Amino acid sequence: MNRVVVTGMSGITSLGQDWESVKLKILARESGVRFMSDWKEIKGLTSFLGAPIADFETPAHYGRKQLRTMGRVAILAIRSAELALMDARLLEAPQLTDGTVGVSYGSTYGSAHASIEFMKQIGVNKTVEGVKGSQFIQFMSHTCAANISQYFKTKGRLIPACSACTSGSQGIGFGYELIKYGIQDIMICGGAEELDPLGTAVFDVMYATSSRNSEPHKTPRPFDRDRDGLVCGEGASTFILESLQSAQKRGATIHAELVGFGSNSDGAHMVNPAREGMRRVMELSLQDAGLSADKIDYVCAHGTSTEIGDVTETQATAECFGRKIPIASLKSYFGHTLGACGAIEAWITVHQMNEGWVAPTINLDNVDPECGELDYITETRKLDQRYVMSNNFAFGGVNTSMIFKKWEE
Repeated sequence: MNRVVVTGMSGITSLGQDWESVKLKILARESGVRFMSDWKEIKGLTSFLGAPIADFETPAHYGRKQLRTMGRVAILAIRSAELALMDARLLEAPQLTDGTVGVSYGSTYGSAHASIEFMKQIGVNKTVEGVKGSQFIQFMSHTCAANISQYFKTKGRLIPACSACTSGSQGIGFGYELIKYGIQDIMICGGAEELDPLGTAVFDVMYATSSRNSEPHKTPRPFDRDRDGLVCGEGASTFILESLQSAQKRGATIHAELVGFGSNSDGAHMVNPAREGMRRVMELSLQDAGLSADKIDYVCAHGTSTEIGDVTETQATAECFGRKIPIASLKSYFGHTLGACGAIEAWITVHQMNEGWVAPTINLDNVDPECGELDYITETRKLDQRYVMSNNFAFGGVNTSMIFKKWEE
């Protein structure tokens, strides 16, 4: 079996579009959450909070013909993939188009805006006039993976991960497995999501959103006794995964090694998480990595800021590790980026590991006594890390866990 390394990374969030920008905002404890005044026109909506990427512009070199099949989510994915390929020195490499490279990429549902426009014409206006065939390509569930492959002309495996909040982490995990078992040498992996009131409305009708509309900087509040729900965000993150042999052959810079991945299903409830399934997926990741739980130095939590999610996840984590392991939720900075969260959070976690520090969960003033007994990080902390775990959980009972190892020559 092949060892799998990270040779390229990128991330785009409401905090910034490169690591140094994002890092500065995190160190300043700055939130990307904003009041979305345009959403006020939606009758009955209680949450008007989101974490948009305010300054993102479509690169000028993206052609009109190419853009026809891209909604905002695909554009974010392609830009992130482009930056990661540049980081890996693969953007102009012959391997990119000869079948050596595959794509494993996810989002929750494609472009919500394109979907709404399409359905409005068909369902409300009862006409196909003005409906373009390319609209479906923009909102189909595998729009990110397909557009990435078409744009960069890859000819390897194409795997669309469409599992809500584990889309990004499954995108990375499935790519890892393809390389580990020798099916592909290189994979473009990750996840993306665009911000749209549709996403917030989904959680709003489930009473799962934050309504601190006058205090956007004070929410979400993962693990906090006074949290009142999640906030949706947007972004994209891409990992270039490669077999160690391939990376060494071409002299690539290695950011980290991906040593463990686990994914399972609770098989219990469509929206409520199950502690046993969460604990088990962490155990599967440890088993895949050949590690005992005491080897993990830090856990990047899913940490959505919902009561049942926070409590169940932290109790499962405490059961798995049997100690107060350092843990934090990055969603406190840029909200829940849904299909992108697993990739974005892993991207930040790997950077932190390499630099020897971890970000706190902001807005965490009083840990909910129902949460598991863990070492909740509330201030920026220096921390030597050799192995880190990044966990995500989704509707449908889907669970993922990834373990990264600091690269050692």
